[in-house]
Amino acid sequence: MGFIRKIIKSHSKKEDYLFNELKPILGFSPKNISIYQKAFVHRSTKETTELGNPQNYERLEFLGDAILGAVIASYLFKKVPSGNEGYLTQMRSKIVSREHLNELGRDLNLIRLVKSNVSKSKFGENINGNIFEALIGAVYLDRGYKYCKKFIYKSVIKPYVDIPKLEGKITSYKSLFIEWCQKEKKEFDYDVFDDTGKNTIKHFSVKLSLNNKVIAKGRATSKKKAEEIASKRAYFAFQNEISKS
Repeated sequence: MGFIRKIIKSHSKKEDYLFNELKPILGFSPKNISIYQKAFVHRSTKETTELGNPQNYERLEFLGDAILGAVIASYLFKKVPSGNEGYLTQMRSKIVSREHLNELGRDLNLIRLVKSNVSKSKFGENINGNIFEALIGAVYLDRGYKYCKKFIYKSVIKPYVDIPKLEGKITSYKSLFIEWCQKEKKEFDYDVFDDTGKNTIKHFSVKLSLNNKVIAKGRATSKKKAEEIASKRAYFAFQNEISKS
């Protein structure tokens, strides 16, 4: 009996800890803390539901992504009445870009709450944004759309969304570089290869060539990110030419 009491007491302390950590982040009190616990479970734990289904943050991440997109779309629709569909879509993409969501997750230090069976040093950069979206999904299930909107306004819109600055923000240097190459009829090539080296996490390197000459390199934990790094370096190397085209 004493053993059972000890388990219950231990579980209660974990819930209290998460509640106290989340309240200032959310700006309101969670009701069903068990929902939020799922938002911080990494797949490496291999936890399952009673039916044997995987139980980690990924389903909540999917839900949070959809809710975040809807709230941002509604905000932009009202904030910029003159914006057409293409403009609004582009602005929403800038706000909910993976880079921006990772920044939000890092600023809130959500990774400290993640339950995992692997070292957090081995997580990729996207874990920050993924957990942030999972938290939004948990808020929606716990408190509904009204509180979810309140949290998004508090953590995303008010501190980070500046329409004039976003209009001039470049979200994909690769797309910009490729568009310039195609317009100017220049040949380009992204040569990607494994380059883990001494790192425990897998890395990729890329050599970006223009007219058969290597003009930039990039290295990251994903092919996409390595290409973007190389593209950004190429963009600044040819910025004057690109801006004139």
